[in-house]
Amino acid sequence: MIFDIGRDAGFRFPAPSYKLLTHLNACRFLQPRIAPPDRIAKYVMTEAKQGDTVRLHYKGTLDDGSVFDSSEGRDPLEFTVGSGQIIVGLDRAIPGMKVGDEKTVKIAAEDAYGPHDPDAQQTVPRAQIPDSVPLEVGMQLQGQTADGQVMSVVVVSFSDEDVVLDANHPLAGKDLTFEIQITGIN
Repeated sequence: MIFDIGRDAGFRFPAPSYKLLTHLNACRFLQPRIAPPDRIAKYVMTEAKQGDTVRLHYKGTLDDGSVFDSSEGRDPLEFTVGSGQIIVGLDRAIPGMKVGDEKTVKIAAEDAYGPHDPDAQQTVPRAQIPDSVPLEVGMQLQGQTADGQVMSVVVVSFSDEDVVLDANHPLAGKDLTFEIQITGIN
């Protein structure tokens, strides 16, 4: 006896016996199997995209190779892609990466902490800084703006009469390199 799948298909197979059909219907592999969502997530390689919460380890270096920051020995940095929580150049490098991916990213100063702004330096009378603060070039101080915001500044130079303070970010005007590794995406 011949089992006809379709006259136009051109395929003809011997008809299975009743015993064979019963056995095939009972086989587990013929039953549809759908894995629970928590098991599927382990095997799907999600790419980071705007709005995802990402965790990464990083090492930031300057052009001379000196390390200015690293997550080594700490928890990974966690942020939302595209939210402005990290510098623009690094934020742009994350979409498309997957957990376990590593990348080295060179970021121009304009996409990091911006160019060094000479207008962000200000000369103030020495009398405005308490005598209890021993001044040193490169020392970081905190002050308040007229609207009450706390601001960090660096002592550029000082004399008995004046102190020159710089409100630029310490990495302003510098190109940065980051070695990153994605450790999680939610």
